[in-house]
Amino acid sequence: MNAPTNNFTIGLKSPRPLAPSFERRRLQIYLLLMVGDIGSLLIGFVLAGLAYFGDLPSSMALFEMQLFLPLYLTLAFYQRVYSIEALESRNFAIRRLILSMALSAALLVFVVFYTKSAEDFSRAVYALGLVFSLMLMIALRFCMFSFLHRFIGPTALNVLVIDDGGPAVKLDHAYRLNAEEHQLHDFKQNPGALDRLGRYVANMDRVIVSCPLAQREEWSFVLRAAGINGELVSESLHELGAIGLHREQHFTSLAIAAGPLDLRARILKRLFDLAIAIPALICLSPLMIIAALAVKLESEGPVFFVQRRLGRGNRFFPMFKFRSMRAAESDADGTRSAAKDDDRITRVGRILRKTSVDELPQLLNVLRGDMSIVGPRPHALGSQAGTKLFWEVDVAYWHRHSLKPGLTGLAQVRGFRGATDRERDLQDRLQSDLEYIANWNLPGDILILFRTLAVVVHDRAF
Repeated sequence: MNAPTNNFTIGLKSPRPLAPSFERRRLQIYLLLMVGDIGSLLIGFVLAGLAYFGDLPSSMALFEMQLFLPLYLTLAFYQRVYSIEALESRNFAIRRLILSMALSAALLVFVVFYTKSAEDFSRAVYALGLVFSLMLMIALRFCMFSFLHRFIGPTALNVLVIDDGGPAVKLDHAYRLNAEEHQLHDFKQNPGALDRLGRYVANMDRVIVSCPLAQREEWSFVLRAAGINGELVSESLHELGAIGLHREQHFTSLAIAAGPLDLRARILKRLFDLAIAIPALICLSPLMIIAALAVKLESEGPVFFVQRRLGRGNRFFPMFKFRSMRAAESDADGTRSAAKDDDRITRVGRILRKTSVDELPQLLNVLRGDMSIVGPRPHALGSQAGTKLFWEVDVAYWHRHSLKPGLTGLAQVRGFRGATDRERDLQDRLQSDLEYIANWNLPGDILILFRTLAVVVHDRAF
């Protein structure tokens, strides 16, 4: 009954399915989880009524629970609270639960307000009932995952990997068999092979076949005929980084690239940028005026140093900084990195660099939309790590420009800033930048911004 705890190879022919069906078991778990959620709501609102009114049970609390329950169940189904993904990942399960509860709570508040029923509605009981219920539901999921891992196994899915001479497939908790050993060939002229395959794939939620290019047409035909969720492994598609498939009337195309952020995420990030940049410009304007006067009084030349940098989509944009070097010796292409005892830097410029005040004009870049508050730091075209240009060190360098560059970033708060004397200096930054892009979320931006405050003054600013 248990799913395999490790990969293993099937070595004997079997007239029976390789694994019992998890489908019925999953349906039972969904039902029990739903009943548990209903019970949690009932207990949570009863406790809320007891805590606020001292009644057991409170008619007001029961009334509010009855209004909330159908909204929650409807949105829970829509948000996949009861789904395979919710059985496979505890984090997914809890996130979807919280989202469903929040949406349901907001919707009920809107209905109560719209119908002018607020006088018959206790906000305190409602809030307490939601908090108590959510705590019970989360505890229920922790218990559920403990039960699943103990009595069912590490996964609620049956996965079969068929090796037919293709690339190796590394996948934990999967059944495996060798196509040659089990004579799974020439299906169209071999009913016996079809029968064996049919028995092997029975009860499988996912079947993955690894075979050479010449065999893919036959396996595609057979997997479709078996009526299962079948997949073919392709090294070439993996190397291309395929992320989806689009079928049109006269052709089929592979999706191999997509922006790291969807529309909702881009809107949130832009609103966050404006919410920080506008107040920061207002509050820091006296400091910026003083810095500008100091730059102008110490040496001839413009107040701002404008340099062409690489931005989102590997497009150039003009980045603003307070000029910290003598105008005649400023490096427009960034070929020479600033050093600790760099004789090009002025006295005022050294202070501006040490305190990161020279970067403040980039708030204007944020307002223009060229930059973001948090993101990979933009580099000059001629920047070098050791004796190589940045993109010559690692071609993945170009991938860091799929998001807007930032005033600060994950690499900076980890201490990867300043001169790039060695190739390793760039590789550390690049790894952090790519990690940031892959895992972007708004709370992460807020955390990086707070961590930046601790490194505004740093010993790598030359």
